[in-house]
Amino acid sequence: MTESALPTVICTVDVVLLTLQQGALQVALLRRERAPFAGALALPGGYIHAQEDADAQASAARVLRDKAGLQSPYLEQLATFSGPVRDPRGWSLAVAYCALVPPEVLAQAPLTLVPVAELPALPFDHRAMVDAAVARVRSKSQYSSMPVHLCAEPFTLPQLQAVYEAVLGEPVNKVSFRRKMDELAMLEPVPGALQGGGAHRPAQLYRVRPAYRRNLSLSARGL
Repeated sequence: MTESALPTVICTVDVVLLTLQQGALQVALLRRERAPFAGALALPGGYIHAQEDADAQASAARVLRDKAGLQSPYLEQLATFSGPVRDPRGWSLAVAYCALVPPEVLAQAPLTLVPVAELPALPFDHRAMVDAAVARVRSKSQYSSMPVHLCAEPFTLPQLQAVYEAVLGEPVNKVSFRRKMDELAMLEPVPGALQGGGAHRPAQLYRVRPAYRRNLSLSARGL
C-alpha cells in the first residue's frame, strides 16, 4: 500500500474540565451536536487545526474558548488515547488534557456539571479519560499546589483546606496542612483583608503569589 493510500488518522483533543461544587469534585460535560453520539453528554473536544494551532495544548485551549467560553484555565497534558475502535469514524488519536477551574468561572458557561462519582455513560473512551484525570489530580494533590486552581481568590486557609479535602476525599490534619502551605510558599496574605468569623476571630484572606498562578509547586513530602 502506498503512502497516499494509507487511511487517514483522526487527530483530536479532549479536555477533562474539573471543578468543585457542593464539596464534590465535578466534571464539565457538553451535549454533542453532531454524529457520532449526537445528543450524548461528552467531554469538550474537537479536531486539531494543523494550520491554526501551534501544538496540541493550543488546540485544547481553543476548544475550551470556542465551546465553553473559557480563557486558558490551568491545563496539563494527561495522556494519549488511540486505536481503531475508540471512534466509529475510524482509527483515531486523542490527546487528553486536564483543566482545573473554580466553580465561579463556570457560572455562565454552557456546560453540565456532573459529580465524578456519578458519571453517566460517556461516548468514545471519555470515561477512561475522566478516571485518569481524577487519579492524576488526587495523586498530585498529595504533594503539590494543584488544588489551589479550584479555589476562587481570596480565600482563608480553612477554605483552602476544605478544597484539598474534597479533592483527596479524606480529612487533612490542620497542623500538617498549614506546615505544607508554608513549605510551598505559594500564598501571600491580602493586606488588610479579613473574613468575619462570627464568634471566632476574623480569618486572614490569602491569594496565590503571581509566580504560582500558572504553575505547580512541587514538594517531596505529602500532607
